[in-house]
Amino acid sequence: METRLRELGANVVTAPNWTDNVQADGNLITGQNPQSTISVAKAVVQHLLK
Repeated sequence: METRLRELGANVVTAPNWTDNVQADGNLITGQNPQSTISVAKAVVQHLLK
C-alpha cells in the first residue's frame, strides 16, 4: 500500500516497525500500527475539542 500511495503522490510518513506513529492532516487522523492506538484516540479527542 505504501508503494502505491507514493506512486499516487502521497506523502507517506513512517516510523520503525512496531513503534507509535500518528499522523494528522485536517480530519484525517491515522496510526501506523496497533501500538499507535492510544495516541490516535488522543489525537481524535483533541481534534474534536477544537
